[in-house]
Formats: sequence, C-alpha cells, structure tokens
Amino acid sequence: MADPVILLVSADEIDVLTDQFHRYERDYDVRTARTAAEATATIAAAVAAGQPVALVVTDSRLPDQDVLVAMHDWRSLVPTSRRIVAIPIARFAVETETLRPYLQKGKFDTYLVLPQGRRDEEFHYAVVELLSDWGATVAASVIDTVRIITPDASPLALAVRDFLDRTGFPHGTYGPDTVQGQEAIALHDGPVRFPLVHLSSKPFADRPIIAPTSVRELAALIYGRPSDIDCATVVDLAVVGAGPAGLAAAVYGASEGLTTVVIESDAVGGQAGTSSMIRNYLGFPRGISGMRLGQRARVQAIRFGARFFTGWPVVELRPGVDGEPHTLITEGGKVHARAVLIASGVAYRRLGVAPLEDLVGAGVNYGAAMTAAREMEDRDVYVVGGGNSAGQAAVHLARFARSVTILIRRDDLAATMSRYLIDEIEWNPRISVRSCTEIIDGGPDDSGQLGWLQLCDVRTRVEERVPAGGLFLLIGAAPHCDWLPDDVRRDEHGFVHTGRDVPTECWVDGLPPANLATCVPGIFAAGDIRSGSMKRVAAASGEGASAVSLVHAHLEALRADAL
Repeated sequence: MADPVILLVSADEIDVLTDQFHRYERDYDVRTARTAAEATATIAAAVAAGQPVALVVTDSRLPDQDVLVAMHDWRSLVPTSRRIVAIPIARFAVETETLRPYLQKGKFDTYLVLPQGRRDEEFHYAVVELLSDWGATVAASVIDTVRIITPDASPLALAVRDFLDRTGFPHGTYGPDTVQGQEAIALHDGPVRFPLVHLSSKPFADRPIIAPTSVRELAALIYGRPSDIDCATVVDLAVVGAGPAGLAAAVYGASEGLTTVVIESDAVGGQAGTSSMIRNYLGFPRGISGMRLGQRARVQAIRFGARFFTGWPVVELRPGVDGEPHTLITEGGKVHARAVLIASGVAYRRLGVAPLEDLVGAGVNYGAAMTAAREMEDRDVYVVGGGNSAGQAAVHLARFARSVTILIRRDDLAATMSRYLIDEIEWNPRISVRSCTEIIDGGPDDSGQLGWLQLCDVRTRVEERVPAGGLFLLIGAAPHCDWLPDDVRRDEHGFVHTGRDVPTECWVDGLPPANLATCVPGIFAAGDIRSGSMKRVAAASGEGASAVSLVHAHLEALRADAL
C-alpha cells in the first residue's frame, strides 16, 4: 500500500510548511496545494486510488474559499483524517477567537502557531500526537508483533483484536491462505482451530502459536498469572481493576514504596479504555484515547514497581481476621494483601433483547469496541446510550459509517452528556439523535450478521423496522460486585458503600469509616464501583490516588498493633 498522505495547504506559507514537514517524508507522502480547490482535487485523487490521507495541515486563510468551508468538504471526502489549522503568529490572537467555536464543535482537531524557525518541537509534538492517534484508530499496523490467523471475522477473532488494540500490541490479521497464515499453521502443534494467534517476539519463542478459546488465555500468556507471586508473599496493596481509579492507585501506591499488585479481568484501561477520544481530561488539550491513557498509566506504575495481571477476574475476596492479610482468589492463583482497593468499575447493562444478544460479536457490541468500528465502513450504525461514552463512540464511528443514529429514551442529551460532545454531534452531518426510542427486536441478515432493528417510540408505542449494519450498546452501569463478601456492604443497586454511606451499625465508636473506606478494615473502594461516585474519568483517578493515603494509615495501624 502507498504511504499515507500528509497534505499541506497554503498560498503564502507553503514554503514554511514544506520545510517543516521534510522530516516526515520517509514514512508519509507529503503533498502540497496552494488553494482549497487544488487540495480538494488532491484528496479526491488519493481516495480514488485507495491511498489513505492521514493529516491535512492548512493555512487559516485560503485564496479561493473560507477555510471552514474547505474543511467541511475535506472531511466529507476523508472523515478519518486529522486536521490542523496553522496560523501565522501575526494573526494568531485575532483568528483563534474566530476559530475557537468551530474547534469546540469538532470542525478540526487543533489550531497551532505556524512555526517561526527550525526545530519547533511544540508544533511537531502536536503533529505527532495526531498522527499517532490516526495510526492507532484508523490505519492498519505495519508492524505485527502478534498475527491473528482467521478465515473470517468471528466473535472470538474480533475480541482478540479488540484486546490487542486496547493493550497497544501492534498486530495484523491474515487469512489461512496467506504466507503469514501458512507459516503459522505449519508451526502450530496440533489440530488447527481458528483463530490462531502467532506471537512472533522473542519472549514467546517457547510457545509462539496458540489457538485460544478465550481472550483470557492470550492475556495470561502475555501478562502472567497471579500464581507467579510466591504464595508466602504478602503485598501491601492489591488493586482489583485497572481502570482510571485502579491505575491511579497503582501509580501513587508504587511510587510511595508500597508493594502493589493490580488484577484486571479484561484489558488495562477499564471501560474508559474503550473511549476513542477523551477531550475533557485535564492536561490533554487535544484529547487522548482511553487506550493511550490506560497504557501510559500502566507504564508509569510499572516504572515504580507495580505488577499487573490481566485477564484474571477475581472470583472471591476473603477478608482477613484480626489483622491477618486479605486474600483475593482468581482461577490463576491467590494474592494475599494487607490492603485491598476495589476498583473493578462497572459494565454496561444488557439490552435484554434475546435475538440481539445472540448477535453479540456479529454486529452487536457492548461498549465502543474500537476494532469493530473499523468494520462499519459504509454501514448505517446505531448507538444506544446518552452518556459521554456513547457520544464519544458516535463521533468515532462517524469517521467510518455512512450514518450514525444515537437512540435515547429521554427527550434530549442535555441531562446526561457533556456540552462539548453535544455540540460536536449537532455539527456532524453523519450523526443524528433519535429521542424517546427503544429497541424491542432485531435480527440477522443472510450472512448471519446484524441486519435490522425494530424500534419503538416510548410515548406512542409506534414501531418501525430499520436496516442496521452495526449496534453499539452503552447503556447504564452495572457494578462488578458478585465476588465480594457480604461483609462489604452495598446499596440496593450493588454499588459499594464507603464512608458515611456505610450503615451506622458498622460504625466504630459512633464514627463512620474514612471517605473511601468500606466497613471492613483494610478494604477500600474507588471509582465507578463506589456508591455515590461521579462516574467520570478524572473523578475516578482522584479517588484512586486519594485511597493510597488511607492505605498508608491502615498499614501504620497494623504496625502499631503488632508492637
């Protein structure tokens, strides 16, 4: 495949832009245009030739067309490309005021000061961020540390691909008849069952080919098992869940000298890890994908000494008695810990429509399913949910799908979604919102994939059957709490009580537990799993970090009691 295009558009500053982008010419096809019309023709030609367009960098003023109108045209041609407006410094103060409302609505990704000289690394930091985001969410990887061999997009193959996407492993998918497929089949010892997973890097040389029956098998091979910890070892802090709360606790706990272990049932990042772009997280002005946020936090925690075990749901927590360690039990072994942080988050509620449950992995997806989004090209897609995760998923899906319809039972999105997302959705011609609507039925097409949905107006009960090529369900929040003992009190919905919410009969000397503490000494809760939590990424991160101070206090009390 030809190199992806980077298109530079300017009449007066094209020499400056060309000089700045020489550094990208090894890996990208850097092209130039002096007018909007010329740029449109270049993009159209690339699309016709099947050549991806990764990035468009345009002057804020074009001689033949308003830059915002031009951006709209270019997005219509290549909705997956990233877009930068480069503004000469003399016009920057004035034009940023004019452009800011359109940046808020997602007309383009960012505006930057046109570089004034060599090595403007702040400018190029933004460029590389956007190219990295494009490569992670759109482009096929040119590196394949992991190869998936499969004849079709089976639910398990898609689940493996989604796991590898979310964990940041470069991978490629190949048919059994390809050179890569034949190589993997020849190396496989035993009957061939698809998908095969070929782990080509050196750490897996003793077992390079597996035929997993679940994602957990692959995760255990890559990240190990909790039983790898010496059974006599008692860690200071065991964190259950590697979403924002658990990751923050791991970073702060390990950095402050606590022996820290994180056990995650799925992929690092939790539910937030499926978000294509989080734009309102502090410190990331151009946004960050949930996957990248999760992986950066994991690397940060590992740097301080934390250990991660992925793919192992905790099946039981046995509280310690009289200061003895707590025990977490998984199918891969036990972990003994002086303190436990419950940060297992929530899952999306099930839709409860039996024919659609049978199509999960065949066009029906719970969560944003970043891998499945790339399969939605030229399809009519539906997103169910009115929260930020649903909005982020809809915006991402609109880069691929012909149309995206958000279905909500409420009258509008105002009560449940951030304003910046509502604005972006209103300005995106591919996205529409259908209020007061629920799904009551659905079924497959001739290929066995999702083909149609039966919609119902919740007010009038009028029904309508619509064609559907994809369904993404991001509705409500169901806590992961079935593994907790009865000693850890929960509310009527299953969320963990902490602090003053703990029933008064569990208070000690008339005082409630600390804010993030449960009624069991040494067991804490943070993030979405906690009753009354805000259900926001930043709030969960703050709670995870704050819990570490309570862990220190608990450990100090244990040491005092031991004297």
